[in-house]
Amino acid sequence: SCHTGVTQWIAACSGLLQTTAVRGQCRRMLHGIFQRCKAGQFRLSKSSDGLIQANGAITQQIRSFYNTNKHLSATDSLQPSEEKVGAFTRIIEAMGFTGPLKYNRWKIKVAALRMYTCCVEKTDYEEFFNRCQMPDTLNSWFLVAQLHVWMCLVRMKQEGRTGKYMCRYIVHCMWEDIEQRGKVMGINSVVLKEDLRSMAENFYAALFGYDEGILSDDHVLAAALWRNLFNRNCEDPRHLELLVEYVRKQVQHLDALSGEDLLLTGEVSWRPLVESNARSILKPLSPVYNDEGL
Repeated sequence: SCHTGVTQWIAACSGLLQTTAVRGQCRRMLHGIFQRCKAGQFRLSKSSDGLIQANGAITQQIRSFYNTNKHLSATDSLQPSEEKVGAFTRIIEAMGFTGPLKYNRWKIKVAALRMYTCCVEKTDYEEFFNRCQMPDTLNSWFLVAQLHVWMCLVRMKQEGRTGKYMCRYIVHCMWEDIEQRGKVMGINSVVLKEDLRSMAENFYAALFGYDEGILSDDHVLAAALWRNLFNRNCEDPRHLELLVEYVRKQVQHLDALSGEDLLLTGEVSWRPLVESNARSILKPLSPVYNDEGL
């Protein structure tokens, strides 16, 4: 009966045993429990309370705001529901073509253009430059714009095949806009071509860094922002703290938007860079569109 009780108790406390900091203590306590069990001095409840108190003391030291020490696995993360497609659709998509989508492709392209427009027109770039001490250049503008574009890509990839199709045109609109802005600024065509190539390399590298940061704790996200947004040039850690808080609250804000509305309208709103209560997740107003999806 003692062995049966120990087995049940271990199964009940299996969650506590996952804490790395108390593994050695757990082993010593379990060894003592088995020794007392042989000597007829089995006191299960007292040892269990001590283990719970030890684990609770360590858990209280973990910061609960915008931080997690548990890395999301493939089963834990929120995955978009896989759409069931036929064999013909899988064949043509394997050849590089796009199969039937949930909505008309023209509507999706218009929504993608509108979403990118929200990234560049509804963002206060002057506030970013002043608070983060960034130079007012085309490259600084691109670094701030790509951060907002990445957050839109993260949100739209949750909408299945249609959302991924929309992501392609959001990125396409971004490169078209950057090229036009460079020409308006009078940048030499050869220099502009080299700048676009460098921006493309930085953009796709930043996507991996930001994805890793949003799935990890604040330290990893801050490192990604330091490398990509600040170009490894940030002397004030408060700037990194401000941007980490900004990214976390914006991603939560975008998750509150309806996927149907985003696919049909592409309207995105952004929360302020600095606000008094950053934890509050405000439910945005749903956009209004007609029967044509406009």
